Amino acid sequence: MNWSLDKIKQHQHFDKSLNFIKLISIVGSTEIAVKLIGFVSGILVVRMLPVQEYALYTLANTMLGTLVMFTDSGISNGVMALSGRVWKDQKKLGVVLATGLDLRKKFALIALIIATPIMIYLLLKNNSGWLSAVLIFLSLIPAFYAALSDSLLEITLKLHQDISSLQKNQLRVAIGRLFLILVTIFIFPWTFVLILASGIPQMYGNSKLKIINTKFADYSQKPDLVIRKEILRIVTRILPNIIFYALSGQIVIWILSVFGNSTDLASIGALGRFAALMAFFTTISGTLFLPRFSRLENDKETLLKYFWFFQMILFLAAGFIMLIVFLFPAQMLWLLGGSYSSLSSELFLIMLSNCIGLIAATSGNLIGSRGHFLNPVFIISLNLGAVILAYFIWDLSTLRGILYYSIFNQCISLTANYIFSFSVIISAKKID
Repeated sequence: MNWSLDKIKQHQHFDKSLNFIKLISIVGSTEIAVKLIGFVSGILVVRMLPVQEYALYTLANTMLGTLVMFTDSGISNGVMALSGRVWKDQKKLGVVLATGLDLRKKFALIALIIATPIMIYLLLKNNSGWLSAVLIFLSLIPAFYAALSDSLLEITLKLHQDISSLQKNQLRVAIGRLFLILVTIFIFPWTFVLILASGIPQMYGNSKLKIINTKFADYSQKPDLVIRKEILRIVTRILPNIIFYALSGQIVIWILSVFGNSTDLASIGALGRFAALMAFFTTISGTLFLPRFSRLENDKETLLKYFWFFQMILFLAAGFIMLIVFLFPAQMLWLLGGSYSSLSSELFLIMLSNCIGLIAATSGNLIGSRGHFLNPVFIISLNLGAVILAYFIWDLSTLRGILYYSIFNQCISLTANYIFSFSVIISAKKID
């Protein structure tokens, strides 16, 4: 037995594997704390807000997420890909970040102009008054402003694997958000107040991120036209995908907000709170997997080995989540309150869809971190075909019909991402 242990310890990859496991445990423990705080904040909002008000809260947060996706439009993918090439050079890294941030500001203005009338219309259609609709929209601006730089500022820390600083900042933001929600929700149980309570801590967290980033990037650098062209080249290739995913990724909310009712909209929003289980693994992959995969040499065997390793972790995570949902549905629904206690079947369906989506999105992001993206025309055609086919199979105006479609669509995305990822990896050169 001792001989076997000594042989394992002497293996050439033992130290590297042990360090990676330690890193996952450190990142995981902090992420558990961050996501737990976020989950408590979300459950508190679900239980304290009336169903009608929570429907507006769900719609507003969905619009915020879509706005952020439109504002990014693939810029973060471009910045990650270019930063992975110059991550050891402070000046060059500073130029890439400055260019990315400048592009995001310009995209943000366009996104706001387009989104304003749409959001006001959807809020009014779901029984919001004019004053409430305007206040909700104005409350989104601080959170939207914070999102302009949030993901870009984290790229530098991820590439340098300064995980400790990154997670301390995320913990501060989560605690600040929970504190503000606790202070306000019992006195002002309104959507716009709670959205403000979420956005203000993130603005504070971004100011801290800028200070931390000065260790790795030179913030005195100006945007560069050559880098801008490189980023826009990537944006142009994947922008149609981003637009389509921004809309289709939240198609449950969009369809219910137009054709459904406030009760179904609130129900899907409440069940979506358990997506925090997914967010934990998404953050782990974005913090540990994507930067490491981005930095790998273009060697077929190395890329294939790491890709399969990350897939194994994703499937284990998805299986663990679905086991919890299968064993404890009543306990999970109890957390949401009596208004949502009859949604056990819907809970299983939405979590299954989220698990498949987790694997599909992470697989696409892995290969995307190296600057490879699926043809947007192909993706849009594939997903439109799925919508048309689903229309004839399920009633998409009902909650359960929408969830069946969501699972179907995620399976198609997973298959397409796998085929594309393996074709890219197999075409890579083999380095002796």
